[in-house]
Amino acid sequence: MTKRSEKAGGTNLCAEITLGWHDAWPAPAKINLFLHVVGRRADGYHLLQTVFRFLDHGDSLRFTPRDDGQILLSTPIPGVPVESDLCYRAARLVQQTTGLVECGVEIALEKRLPMGGGLGGGSSDAATVLLALNHLWGGGLSREALQALGLQLGADVPVFVFGQNAFAEGVGEALRPVTLPEAWYVVLEPPVGVPTATIFGDAALCRNTPRTDSLNWWPDQGHNDLEPVACRHFPVVAEYLAWLQQFAPARMSGSGACVFAAFSTEQSAREVLAQRPVGMRGWVAAGLDNHPLHPLKS
Repeated sequence: MTKRSEKAGGTNLCAEITLGWHDAWPAPAKINLFLHVVGRRADGYHLLQTVFRFLDHGDSLRFTPRDDGQILLSTPIPGVPVESDLCYRAARLVQQTTGLVECGVEIALEKRLPMGGGLGGGSSDAATVLLALNHLWGGGLSREALQALGLQLGADVPVFVFGQNAFAEGVGEALRPVTLPEAWYVVLEPPVGVPTATIFGDAALCRNTPRTDSLNWWPDQGHNDLEPVACRHFPVVAEYLAWLQQFAPARMSGSGACVFAAFSTEQSAREVLAQRPVGMRGWVAAGLDNHPLHPLKS
């Protein structure tokens, strides 16, 4: 088990991490406080600048040890082949990198974050698998080594392993920790999954936003270059943004579809959420100072 500190709106892990086999390991959501596309590499990858913030809401995973080297998913995602599942791939990477091929695991995922929502759900799940299995199997890999493994799985995985709110550059792997003010967020989930490739592949996407000086960035600065493209492809995203804009500056996270707005208190955030139209899905979460597994030692 783990010692916990209770926080309105969710459960926050405190500094002493004692999670073990069968416990619920957290995989928090992230939001992008801004997201600029500042260029494109010769290999086609887009160069970004963004600030990632973790939220006190997300998926959770449980791990059951096996001694036959097999990696099994007890809650597979419909339509996703096992070999393509990020949790499976993350577990296999730890197994192969550490040489612990005799160690196996069964992974149960409790999914709360929407797929194609821009909240980093799959990336967060993969990062938690990397961190948890390295710890539970005694793999001895450093956090930096796990970040490198994470980059093989996806551009957003390293920040979840990094474990701190961060200003990110490059394809998202160059990370610098940032201190952010306390805030509560209303997050809305439009009923659509947005394929990241569709947004980044759109010819109309702005790819030359001037670079921001990371040392001089402040909250509320910047915008999301992907937002206009996502709104054009998926008008419901624009509808959800327009509704939330009535109450506070609203922004899309990542490549969408989820949108969010920040509030200074939990009460004000919940008052806004309570006014949402029937059928509009959303929730309130506190912004975290760090990933809940950041204190974990390998």
